[in-house]
Amino acid sequence: MKKFISFIFIISFCSPVLAQEKTLDFYINEGVQNSPVFKDYNNQKLSNLIDSMRILAGYKPQVSGQSTNSYAPSYNGWGYDYAITNGINFAQQIIATQKLVSKENLANQHEAIRLLNESITISGKITEQDLKKSITAQYISAFGSGQQFQFNKEVLDLLKKEETILKRMTESGIYRQTDYLSYLVTLKQQELLISQYNIQYQNEVAALNYLCGIRDTAAVRLRKPEMQIAVLPEAENSVFYQQFVVDSMKLKNSEALVAFNYKPKVNLYADGGYLSSFAEQPYKNFGVSAGVTISVPIYDGKQRKMQVDKIAISEQTRQGYRDFFKKQYEQNIAKLFQQLHSTQKIIDDANNQIRYTEILIEANRKLLESGDVRMPDYILAIGNHLTAKNIVTQNNINQLQIINEINYWNRK
Repeated sequence: MKKFISFIFIISFCSPVLAQEKTLDFYINEGVQNSPVFKDYNNQKLSNLIDSMRILAGYKPQVSGQSTNSYAPSYNGWGYDYAITNGINFAQQIIATQKLVSKENLANQHEAIRLLNESITISGKITEQDLKKSITAQYISAFGSGQQFQFNKEVLDLLKKEETILKRMTESGIYRQTDYLSYLVTLKQQELLISQYNIQYQNEVAALNYLCGIRDTAAVRLRKPEMQIAVLPEAENSVFYQQFVVDSMKLKNSEALVAFNYKPKVNLYADGGYLSSFAEQPYKNFGVSAGVTISVPIYDGKQRKMQVDKIAISEQTRQGYRDFFKKQYEQNIAKLFQQLHSTQKIIDDANNQIRYTEILIEANRKLLESGDVRMPDYILAIGNHLTAKNIVTQNNINQLQIINEINYWNRK
């Protein structure tokens, strides 16, 4: 039973190593493919295309059937004025109307739809960048937990190997029982630490699957992400800046739309059917009519100027956000590169310390076999080695996270 439990214990520790290997690109592709947001954006574009066709349809002849029937009785002079009501009105007509619109006005309305789709396209690109950044950040975090598990397991293997030697030498009286117990406590603490990192790794992978919309609880091993610093565009060439450009065009389009709304409007109409009061010869009251209506704005309480002023205020707001973005863009990139440089320096210093701790551990190991090393010194050397390795691992992960932050801004 003890052998079986030990076997299960070892298998659980080794699960990240024996599991199927997956890459960052796999999770990004799955996340983008499974996200409903991009399908929503495509559907919005299709809906706007229908609106564009509706605009065209609205300026084609509109035909409708109309039935108007009324009876206004009067008695001894009481009732509605017969000269107005004719007593009986019976109308069965087919009416056709046609709006007349300039090509410029029609083009302006289609441009509004095009700009709306362009804005959706930009939002889709930014959303995709956000999603890729979130997936990459979670992948790096999970990979870091796996790295912590791996090197701590290597230390545990070393401690177990030395524990056999130390136990034999303790039984021979070369080392005190307290020295052996101190070492055993360190070993057990390392086992608990590995269990903690193993659980943390599994939780991080589960969170990664959840973020990408993947239904999978199988153990996986994450390959180290191959991340290079991308060449960043100027702020004006980034997709984040394009939204300000489109917003400016939308405001100009809105101003043109206001101007078109205050131009004269001409509608043609024609109808045909039966219209009668049954006063005389109702069988002859079949006929047709045609006409034109012209609407010319004269005075609206200066509402046009108010609308133009609102658009001007929106333009000032847009310019303020645009200028603030450019400043933030440059400051943020400079800050990230500074952090990257500082992180690399910490990694270099910690790697130098690791070389010294490895030399010290190797020297203590040789002295351990001869019984010439103090156990507290050996445990301290192992602890220093663990601390340095943790620093390197954590800063390697920080470095990848910083690169992820930098590459977020590379979308054009």
